[in-house]
Order: sequence, then C-alpha cells, then structure tokens
Amino acid sequence: MSELLAPLLIFGGCCSNVYALETILKHDMDSGLLITLMQFILVALAVYPSQSSSSPPTFLKKTKIPMRVLFTSAAMFYAVNMLNNWAFAFNISVPVHIILRSFGSVTTMVAGYLKGKSYSRLQIVAVITLTVGVMLSAWADAIAKGKTAHVEKTENDNSSALGLLILLVAQILSSYMGIYVQDTYAQYGTHWRENLFYSHLWSLPLFLPLQPTLSRQFTRLASSPPPHLPQSLVPYIPLAIQRLILRTPTSLYHLALNSATQLVCITGVNLLGARSSAVTVTIVLNVRKLVSFLLSIWIFGNPMSGLMALGAGLVFGAGALYGWETSVGIKRRKALEGKENGVAKKEELKKEL
Repeated sequence: MSELLAPLLIFGGCCSNVYALETILKHDMDSGLLITLMQFILVALAVYPSQSSSSPPTFLKKTKIPMRVLFTSAAMFYAVNMLNNWAFAFNISVPVHIILRSFGSVTTMVAGYLKGKSYSRLQIVAVITLTVGVMLSAWADAIAKGKTAHVEKTENDNSSALGLLILLVAQILSSYMGIYVQDTYAQYGTHWRENLFYSHLWSLPLFLPLQPTLSRQFTRLASSPPPHLPQSLVPYIPLAIQRLILRTPTSLYHLALNSATQLVCITGVNLLGARSSAVTVTIVLNVRKLVSFLLSIWIFGNPMSGLMALGAGLVFGAGALYGWETSVGIKRRKALEGKENGVAKKEELKKEL
C-alpha cells in the first residue's frame, strides 16, 4: 500500500488541482501569482508541525540537511515557479506552455547524464516516445480549442521569443533541481518534509515586493458571483452556513481548493522523489499531465480527436515500457550477467585445477 500512496496522491491531488486551476482561469486568466502564493502559504503551514520545536527563538528543530543545501533548493524552487508563471506575460499560450514543459523527461535525462548517470536504450526510447505523445496531446488540445500550438510571426515576435526563452530556462533549471534534490537525499537521507517546508517558507518573503499585483488579482477573484446551492440540499444546511456560502465568491472557493489539492499533489511528488529516480518522477508527472487532459475533455466538454487518442496511446505505452524496463528489464539483465560471470569464474577455476 505504501508503494501506491505516492501515485495516488499525485494523480488524485494534481488532477484535482488542474481542475480548480482551469476553473479559476476561466474567471481571470491573470491570477497565477496569487494562486502560487496561496499554495506556498498552505504547504508551509501544513508541513510546519513536522519541523516545529519548543526551542526559542525560531521554534524549529535542527535540520538534518545543511541549511545552505536547503536554501539552494528553495532558491531553485522559487525561481522555477516564478519563471513558469512569468512566461504568460510574453504572449505564451497555455498549449505552448504545456508543450514546452513536457520536455521535462528529456532535460532531466540529459541533466542526469551530465552528472554521470546512465540509462538503457529502452529507457531513452520510452522517454522520447512519451514526450512526443504529450506534445501530440497538447497540440490536439490546442487545435480543438481553435488555438495554434506554434508561435506565429507577428509584431510581438520578440516578446514571444523572450517568453519561450524564459520557459526553456525554467525547464532546464527544474531538471537540474530534480537531480540536485535526488543527490541531496542520497547524501543526507530522504528528509523530504524538511526540504518541502523550507523550499516554501523561504520563498514567502520574496512575494512582498509583488503586493500591489497580488491585491489586484485578489480583488478580481473576489468579484466573482457566489455559488449556487442546490435546492435539495438547502433544508439540510444550517442558515448561518448558507449565508456564509452565499457571501463567499465562487473563485475564492476554487482558490482554496487549488491550494489544498496542491498540498496533496506536492506531497505525492516528494514521496515519489524520495523513493525513485528523477527521470521516474518526470515520467509519472508527464503521464499525470495526460490524465489531466482527458479529465478536461470529460469535465469541460472538450472534443476528443484522433490526434489526442494517438498521443494518449503513445504516452501510456511509453510509460508502461519505461516502468517495465526500470523494474524488470534492467534487473533481469543484471541478474543474467551475474549468473554468466559466476559460471565463467567457475570454469576458470576448473581449468586452473
């Protein structure tokens, strides 16, 4: 059951998070900064009990990972989140954003290779195939919504090019961060809650200069209409609670839901990262992206095209191939090589005797 916990948290939390995010963006596309801040606050508060102490002045227990390592991880985490959010200000559409971020498996594998890690041919083929599948799915989604998945040549070409560059930098930094965190766990132990807490806590002061923008985004979300209560439920809800519900804008409910599901999602990602390689984490997250696409089709009524189906097949097939190669194929070949080496040594001993 413990092995299934991380995937359950990732697919349950992350997919619900995307639903809440899409619902918020339907009301106000320019809410990314506020959404990010709320997620950071809730995650920091939720993880604090695991790091708390009765010792003043910080009331935090001594960390097992050196503070300089945690600070480096936090700086990269904040930079990746802010760069991904900033890219929307440079004529980057959501489909293009998703397409470029789907290169995570490739950049993570390259980063791992540069740090001395090796991968089998089947793992490389699976990662490339999966990336192509996610790209096809995102492209199909863009076509279905009447958008284009490439940057057209307009008077804003320079702005779009800068946005693409920002996303590329964010993706490379994200891949390096994944390898850095994995190496940290290998050296100091898998204290993922510690890393999770400080990566969010130390990011919060960096939002202070952005307070005017945050205020404007909150005001726009607060202007959304209140939710509609089904008449069948009204008799069972106390009057005071009914009034509270009807006074709270719908987008603020979705903002709270987005933050809560982000906590569930990121907990699953950290659990998986503590037990698996950075490439495995990226593979699982890419499959999760496709599941979010399929849920978006079902919930929001987006059409399912043949191209989308092809992308789904490539992603799930590549994910299965990578999983088999990692858990069965590589181990089986190593075991076979061990047996062959053992037999060879026995033969050599017999000849010597």
